[in-house]
Amino acid sequence: MTDRFDALIIGGGMTADAAAKGFREVDGEGSIAILSEDVDPPYARPALSKKLWTDPDFAWSDAELDTAGETGAEVRLATRVIAIDTDAHEITTVDGERIGYGRLLLATGGHPSAPGFEESERVLLYRSAADYRRLRAIANGRGHVVVVGGGYIGQEIAAALVQEGVRVTLVLPDAVVGGAVFPAALARTVDAMFRDAGVELVTEARATGGREADGVVTVDLEDGTSLQADAVVVGLGIEPATGLAEEAGIDVGDGVLVDERLRTSAADVLAAGDVANYPDRILGRRRIEHVDNAQAQGRTAGRNLAGADEVYEHTPFYYSALFGNRYEAVGTLDASLRTVERWLDGGREGVVYYLDGDGHPVGVLNWNLEDRLDEARSVLASDPPLSAEQLA
Repeated sequence: MTDRFDALIIGGGMTADAAAKGFREVDGEGSIAILSEDVDPPYARPALSKKLWTDPDFAWSDAELDTAGETGAEVRLATRVIAIDTDAHEITTVDGERIGYGRLLLATGGHPSAPGFEESERVLLYRSAADYRRLRAIANGRGHVVVVGGGYIGQEIAAALVQEGVRVTLVLPDAVVGGAVFPAALARTVDAMFRDAGVELVTEARATGGREADGVVTVDLEDGTSLQADAVVVGLGIEPATGLAEEAGIDVGDGVLVDERLRTSAADVLAAGDVANYPDRILGRRRIEHVDNAQAQGRTAGRNLAGADEVYEHTPFYYSALFGNRYEAVGTLDASLRTVERWLDGGREGVVYYLDGDGHPVGVLNWNLEDRLDEARSVLASDPPLSAEQLA
């Protein structure tokens, strides 16, 4: 007999957790199942590069989300879905099991982008709790770790490891850390933080691959040289996991395309989180890979799985913390854009506005400033758009 659930969620991350809880806000009785390829129940993924390293009082149990306990959802781990039949309202797992659904949520996230890297115990793509446990064991041995990628995940991992006493080499394509997103002076400040902390920087460089042999990892660089270390963490972003949707005939395009209610092109199928390409009410259509979006979008999707029919109106933010500095941002941060900067406290805290070709704000960075997110959203939503002179 085929199992059937009122709400079936493919994916076991924070979006799935938020969706199950959102469903319960509307429907206290309906059945929920979560099918996850992970071996761990849903957990707070940001902790893998943040609090589990930076907060000595934060334990793994603090990262666990207790999805099943709070919602009654049936969470099936190590379960891979290989097909969706949208007409029959049924999915098929790799083991051949068929599971029916009333409504389906795609919360499949993304696959790490790591061309040329052979994943192993010491070549980590760093998307899971299992990766954290392996890296923690290596860090406890005070080994040498190469971090590939100068984005916010690579920066967080490099900062966390060096503060644990690990020798860290950060390979990045930019001339300075943060050079792709921060204005020049701020990027130089961030770069100095890493150098002063002891991180070895290999700038204007790209890694073409990496492999482990006899407990040693070799990382190949584009210029023909190589680095050797005890481990490598690859932080080159993700590719949205759209394969299931595409094979089922669901519309995709840099993610799974959804409307303002997070509905896909297939009846009774929604998508949310890293995989969803949605129409933001302020920023326009986009796909966002950050926790605030995962949680808020997951909640709305879950409520709609239960029949709420709500519009997703939240414009998400993202954040990071580096060497005692915290920043929050909304919209597009791109160092190639013109910026307007307002700094306070001798440059320790401030706001950076990113402007498009017409001089209108498209992104806001709050550096060491809290409780300014609503203000940032208001700036981006202003109609008519604010000018550079008004922002200065």
